[in-house]
Amino acid sequence: MGSNWWKYGLALGLGVAAGAVGAIVLSRGSVDLKKLAAAALSRGMDLKDKAAAAVETAKENMDDITAEARHIRETRNTPR
Repeated sequence: MGSNWWKYGLALGLGVAAGAVGAIVLSRGSVDLKKLAAAALSRGMDLKDKAAAAVETAKENMDDITAEARHIRETRNTPR
């Protein structure tokens, strides 16, 4: 799986969104493809934004951890 975990998560999220839209369509009985496509696209864009925010947060956390590790290494290696 490795670094492709986000692809699987995105595919799962899109599948859930598609299933939810399908359930709504079946419950209403009438299909307006334009509205349906707009709703699906909107949800997809929301998922993309959430995924991008999660990636950015992870990058910031890794930068913080790396900076802290460098600081610890430098303070450990300075002569006393």
